[in-house]
Amino acid sequence: MAYPKDIYIKAERILEKRRDNAVMEAEIRAEDIKGSVPEIDEIQTNLSRIGLEISQLFFYHGNTQEKVDELRQKSKELIERRSRILTQNGYKPTAMSPEFICPACEDKGFIGGRICQCHRQLLKDLMKDEIRKVAPLDECTFDNFDVEKYSDKPDENNIIPRERAQKIFDAARKYAQNFSLSSKNLLFLGGTGLGKTHLSLAIVNVVINRGFSVCYGTSQNICEDLQSEQFGRDADIAYKKRRVLDSDLLVIDDLGTEIENQYSIATLYNIINSRILAKKPTVISTNYDFKVLEDKYDKRITSRITGEYVRMQFFGTDIRNS
Repeated sequence: MAYPKDIYIKAERILEKRRDNAVMEAEIRAEDIKGSVPEIDEIQTNLSRIGLEISQLFFYHGNTQEKVDELRQKSKELIERRSRILTQNGYKPTAMSPEFICPACEDKGFIGGRICQCHRQLLKDLMKDEIRKVAPLDECTFDNFDVEKYSDKPDENNIIPRERAQKIFDAARKYAQNFSLSSKNLLFLGGTGLGKTHLSLAIVNVVINRGFSVCYGTSQNICEDLQSEQFGRDADIAYKKRRVLDSDLLVIDDLGTEIENQYSIATLYNIINSRILAKKPTVISTNYDFKVLEDKYDKRITSRITGEYVRMQFFGTDIRNS
């Protein structure tokens, strides 16, 4: 469950800012309170003196524990007294202390060397923010996927689109709910407007919520960015080789929209093959049927897909205006 480096950096900066803000606001409150309640100012001075004495005792040899315990007791009594005075003057007992967004870790992101739940949630939120830049993530969930929009009449192949859509929906939801690094690869096939992108993003939503890293993009954008990276034009690109290859789940949408050249074919083969070898799951969607893919791409690509991907074929007509 490794997130991209820049996601970790963003999370660390947000946590640092949260903590700095909480400390700064507490200092401002403390100055206001000391100005209006002189007795509090005296208590704060005594607490500072006691803290200094305790720190100095740690540098002395000999048995200083008894003196440290005595000073800590005095500090405790002063804090209790301060709380009473604050309450009497209309303040919260903790008004002098920072109000952290996460009291458990005090906005440090870790508790006893272990990542805090608030830090985990922040990483998930940042991962989603990255995908929201390129796709309507919040609009595409399993809850709002409507199979009723598909026809319940058999087509020329005697396939009922609604029944097929229901089976794919159930399989996709189960895939997301049980996702692991050993999950299978999926290939969504079918015409435009049949829900392939919707289900892909629904999977992304669930997988991110379960703590996995996801890279999502169209085939065109991924190929173009990787080409820019290869030639050193990587200042403002969204997709870099390591993110595409290392994410726990890669979702390639609209396979076939990339510019048709040898570089794109080589790039797609490298992505597909590298992730298969690394046993990292990939979900691909395309508007083409498999026969067209076989004509369009190098056999190295289609043979890898044939052997390693579970095909899910949609049927019917565009449901977006249904």
